[in-house]
Amino acid sequence: MKKEDCIKYWLESAKDDWKVAEHLFEKGDYPYSLFFGHLTIEKILKAIYVNKLNENPPYTHRLVHLAEKISLGLTEEQLELLETVTDFNMEARYPDEKFSFKKRCTRNLSKEYLRKIEELKKWLIKRI
Repeated sequence: MKKEDCIKYWLESAKDDWKVAEHLFEKGDYPYSLFFGHLTIEKILKAIYVNKLNENPPYTHRLVHLAEKISLGLTEEQLELLETVTDFNMEARYPDEKFSFKKRCTRNLSKEYLRKIEELKKWLIKRI
């Protein structure tokens, strides 16, 4: 696959995942809306990875790891957000026996994190 096609693939997939995140939020499925928020950021980072390094991104869901590989110059606040969003991926996929993540995912918490994810999403897309 050509570099441009690969970048397009990651960005279109991220766009689709963002639509799903919004839809899930509207339906009140807050944990999975945050999970799809994670996928959105992961795929944008992978598009940037391909653009900057001219190679396929690694098979990882660790957002900070991807961001460090592509030297984005993120702020401490952005790095902390990436860490938190990575946790959304793990906690939604592998719930503990008490389902604590699901209980924590209120409408307000999810709305706030989706807002932060959207801001980061826009910032990252400008780096391509």
